[in-house]
Amino acid sequence: MTDDANTKQETAHIEGADERIITETGIDARVAGIIEPVLQSIGFRLVRARLSGLNGLTLQIMAERHDGTMTVEDCELVSRTLSPVLDVEDPIDRNYHLEVSSPGIDRPLVRKSDFTKWIGHIAKIDTSAVHEGRKKFRGRIAEVSVEGVTVESDQASYGDKPVVEVPFELISDARLVLTDDLIRDALRRDKDLREGRIPEDSTGQADEAEASTAGQEQTKQD
Repeated sequence: MTDDANTKQETAHIEGADERIITETGIDARVAGIIEPVLQSIGFRLVRARLSGLNGLTLQIMAERHDGTMTVEDCELVSRTLSPVLDVEDPIDRNYHLEVSSPGIDRPLVRKSDFTKWIGHIAKIDTSAVHEGRKKFRGRIAEVSVEGVTVESDQASYGDKPVVEVPFELISDARLVLTDDLIRDALRRDKDLREGRIPEDSTGQADEAEASTAGQEQTKQD
């Protein structure tokens, strides 16, 4: 077994690994609180909920199955399931479009398990407070512990530490950086999962190569 495989195995069962450490605020948090249990009941988990001014007003729901996959059919199923729930709960007081999508290859990292699954790949991380003299970090995910993620900078600036451990409690935003290596690994993992070489409950991530979207316009009933 390689050192990389050993590291992933050792960090696979980090406490709270499947709980989101990066969550929404304001109206986004209200929406997330409504849809998260619904997603769980049909075999999906929430990645992110975000209301934006795109196309008038758009509620963007990013979700995935527990094995990391999300097909066009999955997006449509989630959209059909969430639409009536959102109509009843009515968390948004204006007309909006509902857009359901996969996380994509350069996905947001919102759970400890996300960092673990993508050890060896490059990520961008923002913190809510100054840490080691800055609030923005970019580098290869080198190690994941209960407390935080160790990042080895791939674009070190003068005066910055080349290796930094960023506490999970300070992370406000994080996502993978699209690279050739990431695309290759994402495609390989997706193929392995589809061909049964990765168990569905494995910690290995299998993302859709083509992030798909299904949209549905919502009209608030007065």
